[in-house]
Amino acid sequence: MNDKIALEEHFAIDQTIADSEVYARPEVWAGLRANLLDFEQQRIEQMDQWGTSYSILSLNSPAVQAIPDPDRAFDVARRANDILAEQIHRHPTRFGGFAALPMQDPERAARELERCVTQLGFHGFLVNGFSQVGDANTVVYYDDPRFAGFWAAAAALGKPFYMHPRDPLASREPIYDGCHWLTGPTWAFAAETSAHALRLLSSGLFDRHPQLQMILGHFGEGIPFNVWRIDHILRKGRRGMPCEREIGDYLRSNVYITTSGNFRTPTLLSTMLEVGSDRIMYSVDYPFEKHEDAARWFDRCEISELDRRKIGRDNARRLFGLS
Repeated sequence: MNDKIALEEHFAIDQTIADSEVYARPEVWAGLRANLLDFEQQRIEQMDQWGTSYSILSLNSPAVQAIPDPDRAFDVARRANDILAEQIHRHPTRFGGFAALPMQDPERAARELERCVTQLGFHGFLVNGFSQVGDANTVVYYDDPRFAGFWAAAAALGKPFYMHPRDPLASREPIYDGCHWLTGPTWAFAAETSAHALRLLSSGLFDRHPQLQMILGHFGEGIPFNVWRIDHILRKGRRGMPCEREIGDYLRSNVYITTSGNFRTPTLLSTMLEVGSDRIMYSVDYPFEKHEDAARWFDRCEISELDRRKIGRDNARRLFGLS
């Protein structure tokens, strides 16, 4: 399929590139580093070769979210957004952008988001999980009451946000001690991100802002496959959960799911059965994953051509208002 739109596609700047080294084997780090810093060579060549016409780019993980000092977090986020805006200006038909935000300071994060949307033309924002605030061991999740004003400002702009993974802090999750191979994309990313997403879904955020849309990668970080049991258990006792509806209701009305880094047809079919093809979008997770692997799978997987067009392009065009 040509003219695909991909939207979990990453870049890095000098101040954040080191954050990604832990996710690469030593023998592949040089290539991954070059691809993260590149906009105009390998990136566009790979898009052309494998049928992606447009990529919405976002900063690597954890980047800004791992900078405890709010002033430095703001400076790095603004620099990353300005660099991305310059590349979008150079290639407006090929690139779009998700803003990086200094969530350590909700008021400045809201102002930076407004700048990125109204002045730079970005399509929303991406956060790399929780933020460390003040010191390296203090974390904050975005259902915290301090973000009420931020979410009101974000919802007013009418743009979606992408909840992207990061590893939990080792000091808070000793279950990974001695099992480093279970961190990152293997397992810890999904466990951490799904719990954060469930906090937002159950917090009442989407009751207060029913038009707000969250995007989850990697086929929803496992939530679609467990949502029946989640709701089944909560029907027996809500235990103080403040939201008005069931989690599955929000999943089908306020969440979009992407194929990033998870190229398997049974997983796609199961997600389609749970949320419908109108709520799924194509993504690669470049350069941590290859356009070739994503496209070879998606272009041939056993779904209807109508669903392939929806997932590959049309859903993203509708959500982001793309021509």
